[in-house]
Amino acid sequence: MYDHIGLRVADLDAATRFYGAVLAPLGYVLCSSGDGYAGFGPKGEPALWLHLNKGRKADGAHIAFRAKDHDAVKAFHSEGLKSGGRDNGGAGPRKDYSPTYYAAFLIDPDGNNVEAVCS
Repeated sequence: MYDHIGLRVADLDAATRFYGAVLAPLGYVLCSSGDGYAGFGPKGEPALWLHLNKGRKADGAHIAFRAKDHDAVKAFHSEGLKSGGRDNGGAGPRKDYSPTYYAAFLIDPDGNNVEAVCS
């Protein structure tokens, strides 16, 4: 669980397309956007903020989004691949994490490791 996370991105349009696609199956939407930023979350409650990074390349981060079921995890992965993400582990059980852990992993356009998980 988290209150909010901010990521610096090199291409705000590409990052907004990517996160719009992968977060839709999880029930999250673009809540706010403007010059140099975009915010995603439940309607009216942005919790993931993207900020245009005009300086050095940002170091990668890891974010795990909660999904309601296995189908949402699968859709997250599929939509991410179609929207500029790279595979970092397809949808499936991760018994080494816990007996009921089911997740998928992607690398976003800026090198961040993003995950959808349900358990």
